[in-house]
Amino acid sequence: MSKDETKKTKRMPTFTESIIPIIAMMVILTIGKGYLGYNTEPLLLMVAAVAGIIAFRVGVTWDEMMDEICQKIAKGMPAILILTCVGALVGTWMAAGTIPMMIYYGVQIVNPSFMLVTAFLITAVVSVVTGTSWGSVATMGVALMGIASTLGVNLAATAGAVIAGSYFGDKISPLSDTTNLAPVAAGSKLYEHIAHMFWTTIPATIISLVVYAIVGLRNSGSTDVSSEAVTTLLAQLDSMYDFNLLLLLPVVLVLAGSIMQKPTLPVMMASTVLAGIEALIFQSVTLKSVLAATVKGFNVAMIVRPGFDPAAAAPAVLKLLNRGGMVEIMGTTLLVFCAFCFAGIMSKAGCLEVVLQKILGFAKSTGALIASTVASCITMGLCTGNSYLSILIPGEMFRDAYKARGLAAKNLSRTLEDSGTVFVPLVPWSAAGAYMTACTGVETLDYAPWAILCYTGFIIAIFYGFTGIGIAKLEDEKK
Repeated sequence: MSKDETKKTKRMPTFTESIIPIIAMMVILTIGKGYLGYNTEPLLLMVAAVAGIIAFRVGVTWDEMMDEICQKIAKGMPAILILTCVGALVGTWMAAGTIPMMIYYGVQIVNPSFMLVTAFLITAVVSVVTGTSWGSVATMGVALMGIASTLGVNLAATAGAVIAGSYFGDKISPLSDTTNLAPVAAGSKLYEHIAHMFWTTIPATIISLVVYAIVGLRNSGSTDVSSEAVTTLLAQLDSMYDFNLLLLLPVVLVLAGSIMQKPTLPVMMASTVLAGIEALIFQSVTLKSVLAATVKGFNVAMIVRPGFDPAAAAPAVLKLLNRGGMVEIMGTTLLVFCAFCFAGIMSKAGCLEVVLQKILGFAKSTGALIASTVASCITMGLCTGNSYLSILIPGEMFRDAYKARGLAAKNLSRTLEDSGTVFVPLVPWSAAGAYMTACTGVETLDYAPWAILCYTGFIIAIFYGFTGIGIAKLEDEKK
């Protein structure tokens, strides 16, 4: 059969055919991941196989599906390269003492009267400079929960403030994986996306801080912050590192690059190199260890200083510092590849287009379109418990709809983060929810009401959609 004859046999899928892969995804991921706890990647490939069957039915060839998948992956490669560089950067920042120094001094500025406000702000700063909400909760969050327990502050409220603050950086940091994935999924640019995020993130932050300040003043507790865990943490960090202001230069370099809108990858690579040099000069870390930290992550055994015995490091310190490295990012990269397999086949078969047209039949206004995007992201988060899928798949589905309505792509990328990235830690059966509970010792449903930033963002986004506030037009973006 000739190529022309093959093209003639192709047709658009029916609505039933189009939603079969979506239903299969919800069922397979909900049962497989949410209930049975299986790995997400093979489940995604199973869903992609279902989509492939539908694609064959409508006349799409295997080569065409592979070409589309490769195109999706190619578009996502800049973000994947940035994610890989983030792993190297975190490893060298740990070796240099950049992140440990921020933790060391950050813990000591806690004021019991503003415990919740402080918890939010400290974790927000750490997550912005590190780009990881999980790392912020596992580092500063663990220390802050220990302080809150000693002071008698509401632990559920503290956990909510810690998680909300951590996801502040996860939304706007150029080092964050989701911050890089959202503009890729939506077709916008990284720094335009970050700037547009402030429209929803700043009001949500103000609301959070007001609530935390009111609650904190009523539950100030004791002024003693010398819990044994914190004292041990500070003592061991002090014995491990030679802290000085120059260790903040890698952070300053990244922030300056963000403000000046320089290419992200070269900026992070430069910061990685600078941190590696500082590790050699100030912390007496060997070159071999610095290179190992970029690949496999930092380990406290790399620190060789008089008076510090790596074997005597407390478990909390090991959990705090032993991370980073490019290898740590490979799991996220594999997940992205598997998600693009599903998205590529769905796109080539025309399933996304059919479903989108059906949704657009109900979305008669910009507000309805944004509300539909929010609902899709939340549904994806509830079904899959995965923030990456909550960004990638709705982003692929709604990208053309925003263009058709004359809306800039950064509106979509912002909404994906407001309702995809930050909602997942509120889902008890998600990996993020389980992780946050393990780190803070507070159940997901207990801290969820206090993680104010995680649900006010998409409420504000819907409000903007219906009022037109903070909505960028496509022609403005082109200009």
